[in-house]
Amino acid sequence: MSNWTAGYVADIAYTYGYYAELNPHRVKMAFLSAGLACPEIGTACELGFGQGVSANLHAAASTIQWYGTDFNPSQASFAQELARASHSEARLFDESFADFAARSDLPEFDFIGLHGIWSWISDENRAVIVEFIRRKLKVGGVLYISYNTQPGWANFAPMRHLMTQHAEVAGVEGNGIVSRINGALDFTEKLLATEPLYARANPHVHERIKKLKEQNRHYLAHEYFNRDWLPMHFSTMAEWLEPAKLSFACSAHYLDQIDSINLSNEQQQFLENIPNPMFRETVRDFMVNQQFRRDYWVRGPRKLGNIKQTELLRQQRIILIQHRPDVSLTATGSLGEANMQEAVYAPILDTLADHQIMTLGQIEQITGQSFVKILQAIYVLIGSGSLVTVQSDDEIAKAKPRCEQLNLHLCTQARASNEVSYLASPVLGGGVPVGRFQQIFLLARQEGKHQPEEWAQYAWQLLVRQEQRLLLEGKTINSEEDNLNQLRKWAHTFADKELKILKALGVA
Repeated sequence: MSNWTAGYVADIAYTYGYYAELNPHRVKMAFLSAGLACPEIGTACELGFGQGVSANLHAAASTIQWYGTDFNPSQASFAQELARASHSEARLFDESFADFAARSDLPEFDFIGLHGIWSWISDENRAVIVEFIRRKLKVGGVLYISYNTQPGWANFAPMRHLMTQHAEVAGVEGNGIVSRINGALDFTEKLLATEPLYARANPHVHERIKKLKEQNRHYLAHEYFNRDWLPMHFSTMAEWLEPAKLSFACSAHYLDQIDSINLSNEQQQFLENIPNPMFRETVRDFMVNQQFRRDYWVRGPRKLGNIKQTELLRQQRIILIQHRPDVSLTATGSLGEANMQEAVYAPILDTLADHQIMTLGQIEQITGQSFVKILQAIYVLIGSGSLVTVQSDDEIAKAKPRCEQLNLHLCTQARASNEVSYLASPVLGGGVPVGRFQQIFLLARQEGKHQPEEWAQYAWQLLVRQEQRLLLEGKTINSEEDNLNQLRKWAHTFADKELKILKALGVA
């Protein structure tokens, strides 16, 4: 492996994922829930942006000026291509963290984000990042950081070590990382079949290996097979960030903030008796067996008074992004699946069913429910992906042309590829999931085809020209009639459910 990779897997492309927690517009609701003032965000930076999907969707869909770096030149090239397509003027580089931090042309940032980076780099690079944050994050600025954490990895960490050792000493280098991953997984299964005492003491390992075998090898390469891999306790993370004068604000994963679905009454009472908030967070990780944290930190937290907090919450704008009958009244937390009270949730969802933008104050007036109940329901629905926060009308208007240009580029790519399954929404200031064939249907509409039957025919002709067939539940559909019937089914579902939502989001 060449030196420029610094031990990070570079011979297989990273996945084309989108991570909503990197959207600065999500920060405000999370901060308000914690009773904190949120800064106005005009400049943002993503360190280790992978393929750059998140950075580009956020740059196109907002008025924020974005910067970022990823050491892999092929990934940076793809990210720069998206930036050119949207005309967002996002400045994305292929530099190491040290080289990027040394640049003299970077502004100070209101928001810095790292997703899927911290746990997979060396201490040297961690120190570079902390120093960069210390110098470049503004007073009042926000850091988003996600990382593998203890104690959730305590049982599986030895198995991960064994798999990487097998890939290193028993894998055939010339066959590439995918072959070495498959070899390590097969070896691990054979080892577990001998019923070692480790497996008896950790019975969940069998099921975890089974799930790993079903996952995308590109994801596994970057998640498990880097040289550096360190799950970190929350308290250790706090020690790392202390030189940058950062304070923990709250979880960026909204459902983590709902104690009722994550902690028993006894656990909640136990935590309430711990006066130190940082130690309390560490203890909470043991209660929920935390494996992956997604957190916001702030450089200089400012508490809001109750009146101001409530006023700002009532002004928050949201929109429903699921078809109303499809919204589940269940939420999954550490305690398992919890049923939501239909008497509380149904009136809120009915009020939002036409996918119009509304404030929490308007919902309060229409439903007549107490604001406390509305607020918890909103956080649960945002956390479960049914609702999203909405930016201002002025920001929407400014972002719309860039989103249209980027989305046209992505939909055009979808004719031959299913790599990027998200499009940019000027309404929410970030990405919304849209699959390959739904993108193709949007492209057909732009070319003057207005009926689902036309969209299906358009998609089928693309498949024919590329000698492709649909894959459904792991099986190839061979006949033309069956392919067309499936495409028609998807097209009608798109017309009946998804199109109206995408129009409300400024995507269609």
